[in-house]
Amino acid sequence: MKADKIREFARMLVNGRTQILMGWCIQRQEHGEQPYWAAAVVAAMVGQIGLPGGGISYGHHYSSIGVPSTGFAGPGGFPRNLDTGMKPKWDNNDFNGYSRTIPVARWIDCLLEPGKEINYNGGKVKLPDFKMMVISGCNPWHHHQDRNRMKQAFQKLQTVVTVEFAWTATCRFSDIVLPACTQWERNDIDVYGSYSNKGLIAMHRLVDPLFQSKPDFQIMSELTQRFGRRDEYTRGMSEMEWIRSLYNDCKKANDGKFEMPEFDEFWEKSVLDFGQGKPWVRHADFRQDPEINPLGTPSGFIEITSRKIGRYGYEHCQEHPMWFEKSERSHGGPGSDKHPYWLQSCHPDKRLHSQMCESEDFRATYAVQGREPVYINPADAKAKGIKDGDLVRVFNDRGQLLAGAVLTDSYPRGVIRIEEGAWYGPLNEKVGAICTYGDPNTLTQDIGSSELAQATSANTCIVNFEKFTGKVPPVTSFGGPIEVA
Repeated sequence: MKADKIREFARMLVNGRTQILMGWCIQRQEHGEQPYWAAAVVAAMVGQIGLPGGGISYGHHYSSIGVPSTGFAGPGGFPRNLDTGMKPKWDNNDFNGYSRTIPVARWIDCLLEPGKEINYNGGKVKLPDFKMMVISGCNPWHHHQDRNRMKQAFQKLQTVVTVEFAWTATCRFSDIVLPACTQWERNDIDVYGSYSNKGLIAMHRLVDPLFQSKPDFQIMSELTQRFGRRDEYTRGMSEMEWIRSLYNDCKKANDGKFEMPEFDEFWEKSVLDFGQGKPWVRHADFRQDPEINPLGTPSGFIEITSRKIGRYGYEHCQEHPMWFEKSERSHGGPGSDKHPYWLQSCHPDKRLHSQMCESEDFRATYAVQGREPVYINPADAKAKGIKDGDLVRVFNDRGQLLAGAVLTDSYPRGVIRIEEGAWYGPLNEKVGAICTYGDPNTLTQDIGSSELAQATSANTCIVNFEKFTGKVPPVTSFGGPIEVA
């Protein structure tokens, strides 16, 4: 970017009221902490933190964060731990010298390099050696990076159990799949309005669980019964008794702030609406008196330089935000002579992550020749003899995939995009097999953002691509199991 453009941008920031809005995609890259920290520094330089319409936000794009909260305290969830005074059957806290918690994006590292010590947020983590996984409420064969590395890692596991309602790639890589029902086949309770906490809804079961599926609560109740611990898990309550208990606890927590009826009336009424929250200005109190209303930083102030992080001595996250060269980068960066294109794999605009990708009718509204779209600048496509609607092989040293070309001027030359959430469908079980549908995580790299966060780095990814020739393989991402026991 030319210096004059940067100067023009800086003058624009201070010519009026400006709020910097940061999305989350920009952090999902190598050194992803830096732009977030740098943006706060820029906001401080602009001088409008704590003023209406000024400052910086890291979440206005998501879950009604920009909408004032009502202050309603939502219902709690099912307890994660035993009740006070009870002990687990195997009360072991030493974990054989391994760390009991890890940065979540480093779980594949545990399988491939158990016992390795890594830096993390000012401390050390010794990656544990585990033999079994129980996967519930998530789909790691969607959201994690580097599918072929995952294939190698999963060979180390002795048993994988997945609780799911859709036949995902995670199910395909599992030994045992326990079929869960959907939210329309069970009762529940939830807040609506996301972070604005606008109200409470009763989620009534619409139909009984289909086929052999069961609610998660029933699955876990029957499992703990086999362990002889059902009463400890359920506390002797049924599904509806738990919902009633959670509602009553919520009613008590909001006593004097929000009027809530008795549970039976709420369940019949189905919806409680608490209106709109009162507008407020983030950090206005800090701006008014930063000593009485300090921030949560060690100094209580906006920290352009962090002595705490500086003392960690990290190579890739130092005491103030700065630019670091990446392990790979397009447009003349490392590795771009072989793989010159930057692959973006941000969130899709037609799905929520991987949800609904299995719907054939819905997929037909955006897929190209039955594959996930790859968005390409027309000049880049022309240089490779690719036309709109062609099948394209996208590849790097980590993997390869098929996708359908969509030519668009929305992306500059040297940049292509395949949106995350495309279901993984390898041609076969072998490491290196082509993904027949177009999962971008076949190509992304599985490295930590830095020693500080050790977070995902999906958007640090370079590739090459070409028009696909030869016999087109069928898509293997969808369909059910071969046999059910």
